[in-house]
Amino acid sequence: MARRRGNLAGKVGLPPGSLLHVGNTYTHSAEVRMVCYDSESLQEKIVRKVEELTSQRAEAAVSWISISGIHETGLIEKVGNAFRIHPLVLEDILNTDQRPKLEDYGDYLYIVLKAFRGLTADELESEQISLIIGVDYVITFQETDQDLFKPIRDRINNGKGKIRKEGADYLANALIDVVVDNYYVVLEQLGERLEDLEEGLVADPSRNALKELHVLKREMIYFRKALWPLREVVGVFSRSDSELIQQTTLVYIRDVYDHVIQAIDTLETYRDIVSGMLDIYLSSVSNRMNQIMKVLTIISTIFIPLTFITGLYGMNFKYMPELECEWGYPAVLVLMLSLVLGMLLFFRRQKWI
Repeated sequence: MARRRGNLAGKVGLPPGSLLHVGNTYTHSAEVRMVCYDSESLQEKIVRKVEELTSQRAEAAVSWISISGIHETGLIEKVGNAFRIHPLVLEDILNTDQRPKLEDYGDYLYIVLKAFRGLTADELESEQISLIIGVDYVITFQETDQDLFKPIRDRINNGKGKIRKEGADYLANALIDVVVDNYYVVLEQLGERLEDLEEGLVADPSRNALKELHVLKREMIYFRKALWPLREVVGVFSRSDSELIQQTTLVYIRDVYDHVIQAIDTLETYRDIVSGMLDIYLSSVSNRMNQIMKVLTIISTIFIPLTFITGLYGMNFKYMPELECEWGYPAVLVLMLSLVLGMLLFFRRQKWI
């Protein structure tokens, strides 16, 4: 799931509220699924006509409408008209490069956030999730057809927990909680990658390790851009005085807020680790260069006196005593060997080698 978004230039000059999909298309066609439930009954179906949404909703205590694939602007417009959603909200839903935020429109709340599934070789898999929270309904808009909220569907189908006994606000909180829980999956994968990379940097600070380090740093920046605004969103949600949010639900929202804070703390720790690993890489490369320079310097130092001796006997003088000596040449060789051994012993004692 590449993060390459559609061209925003197509929106230039259009009036506010113009419906234009900005982003990637992940599904061939959009799917609308509706779950209507209360403590005693449950009904789930694939909706073919938008008109069915309002008629079916009137018969249930809570209705959850999930739309997978938002590239069909006509469908989004019909849903917006059926639930009287403001055109600016519909415009934000179709623009998949939104910053996480919460807006109160009186009859409903609009929340947009980023969902992450995991870390691939190159980047984080993410998509934008939009929620419309009404008095007795929740509408979710997803870019893909991957069922991120399957755990919530299972809880509704099995009747486990309080979800079938609570209202739409509790359902919205459960959906946000699933998104936040997936952040921990990503953080765990980041932690494992960091541990493996740190060991590799100390053992072998290669260019591939540096490249992977930069990839992790880039993905953490992207993750942080989605996570920090979510702190404000859930914080405002937990302090909301909207009539759509029951007081009993605020306790659970504050618990989600604590999870977001914990995720932010973990991410900030990982960012500090990445910065430290960059220093480790630079230090490792510098140490390796120092070792190479030390070896080359020792070799050069050893050959300096040898070069001096051979250069001395390379002078073109006729009268040099050692030239006529029978043991002159062996003596010079022994001298040169003694110099080499003596210098090596000196370097060894100085712990330079």
